[in-house]
Amino acid sequence: MRREKVSVGHKTISYLISEPFAPAVRQRPLSTVVFLHAFPLEAAMWEPNLGAIPDGWRAVAPELRGEAGVTMNDLAGDVVDLLDHLGVSRAAVVGCSMGGYVLFELLKSAPGYLSGVGLVSTRPGPDNEEGRKNRQKMIGLVDAEGVEAIAAQMVPKLLGVTTQRDRPDLLKRLRNFIVGNPPERVKAFIVAMMDRADSTPLLANVEVPALVVHGAEDALIPPAEAEEMHRRIKHSRLELIPSSGHLPNLEQTMPFEAILWNFLAQL
Repeated sequence: MRREKVSVGHKTISYLISEPFAPAVRQRPLSTVVFLHAFPLEAAMWEPNLGAIPDGWRAVAPELRGEAGVTMNDLAGDVVDLLDHLGVSRAAVVGCSMGGYVLFELLKSAPGYLSGVGLVSTRPGPDNEEGRKNRQKMIGLVDAEGVEAIAAQMVPKLLGVTTQRDRPDLLKRLRNFIVGNPPERVKAFIVAMMDRADSTPLLANVEVPALVVHGAEDALIPPAEAEEMHRRIKHSRLELIPSSGHLPNLEQTMPFEAILWNFLAQL
């Protein structure tokens, strides 16, 4: 696994990439899976999964740009630019939470790039009025108390009760992820999420295989919303992971990977 950067116009896209050692004779070209991270985390949330990518696959995890004025559609455009840079015409894309919002934009604007989609701990609908007010409060919290206050607020919400009880190491790791964010990056993502479009009408038109993965203990997005999303998407498969909250790839890594690798093998 290594970190690389590519410049496209005025922007620089940083990303993690994991590729297997190439055998002397490969039967077919590598397939590509792209992982899009959650808020307020970073591409490193996918490191355990990138390190276990199955043979025949290359995994890429871009660092989403947290810049003032950025939109979910801009971030989807970054993914397309990265795929073009890598010479990839079609890829499976897995988005967790905010990464799922970016994936919905890809489904709208660039569906031809997608061979399959993994929707992890996400929802298609926009923020309701209460949700928008909470986002505004979060921006105020960043301004008043800094990113440390966001970490204190978010970590208990991101992890399920089982993880909070049994995995103090993961609580610490998540806090470190969050406090490493500059305040302006956190605020840019909050605004982008608050202003995102309603992607619910899109679900009936998803034509590629879709995997919906959700933690049974998710306190941020109820599992019932994942079940409803699954009902609306043709060719979709739903997996509820026990003893997991909002981040099943970190909380229940082995079950998550078994589900995802099985899905990728069928694309």
